[in-house]
Amino acid sequence: MVFKRLLGAIGVGGPSVDTVLDGGAVRPGAPLSGRVLLRGGGSAVEIEHVGLELIARVEAEHEEGESEGTAVFERFTVGGGFRLGEQEERELRFGVPLPWETPVTELYGRPLGIVLGVRTEVAVAGARDKGDLDPLAVRPLPVQEAVLEALGALGFGFRSADLELGRIGGTGQRLPFYQEIELTPAPRYAHAVNEIELTFLASPAGVEVVLEADKRGGPFSSGHDALTRFTVRHEDAAVLDWNSEVDGWIRRLTEHREAYDTHAAYGHAPAHHGSVVDHGHHRSGPGLGTAVAAGAAGLAVGVAGGLVAAEVVDEIGDFFEGDDEDGGEEGDGGGED
Repeated sequence: MVFKRLLGAIGVGGPSVDTVLDGGAVRPGAPLSGRVLLRGGGSAVEIEHVGLELIARVEAEHEEGESEGTAVFERFTVGGGFRLGEQEERELRFGVPLPWETPVTELYGRPLGIVLGVRTEVAVAGARDKGDLDPLAVRPLPVQEAVLEALGALGFGFRSADLELGRIGGTGQRLPFYQEIELTPAPRYAHAVNEIELTFLASPAGVEVVLEADKRGGPFSSGHDALTRFTVRHEDAAVLDWNSEVDGWIRRLTEHREAYDTHAAYGHAPAHHGSVVDHGHHRSGPGLGTAVAAGAAGLAVGVAGGLVAAEVVDEIGDFFEGDDEDGGEEGDGGGED
């Protein structure tokens, strides 16, 4: 086992740490399990706190354009209050629940370009240091997978996925960001829309499915966006005719003609089950450059233009470590484990 030395606040020669997640991708709302391995350094120390942070790379849109950063979206305490002897090794087992809105990072085992990580923090004598970072893989819930498979069967293709900082008004969203999956239109809808954007907002009761269409303009009208929301129970995953269900959602979205302003779509008016609103503001930004072809079994499988998404996952450590050096300590100081 290769331990990762804790430097910085705790100092060279201090304890080292390695966090090992139990194998395989996990689902939103399910337990994330693993173990934190500690090894004592040149002298005994009091371990005050061992914590885990769930971190996501997010995009933010503003007047100057787009920027990227990190967001801590959950914290857990997994140990602390013990003495770690010189060169002593200790294992802390943990099992913590993933938030229901945790973004999906892979589909059929292939990365979508979403970057999530589990960061370990150890506090010794009042000093905290982030000693380990591990990529987190998340697979879809059954309802999410059923919707994606239906979209693929209907002829939609995967274009990109990213995490957008902000909230979709009128929904039950709890995290400070949402996942946006951009889809190329099925041939039967290509005349009406440029793309479809899909967001899942899961909860213990079910999944809110938010669909947004970038609708094409006509000879006498400009293009605009339409937004619709549907709620599905988890137990419906195995019983609904998903191709028919999702096709009905898309038809309702693309055929809707009534226009509303942006404020109505983003939370200044109440959302209704299955409601559709049109507006002139497009909420998405550029994706991460991945593309997954639509196959007979669903949205799958193959990354175009090189292994862009896989490279993003490989570089997760460098990305988050660089963010910490640029001021991560200040951002982390506002929360308590």
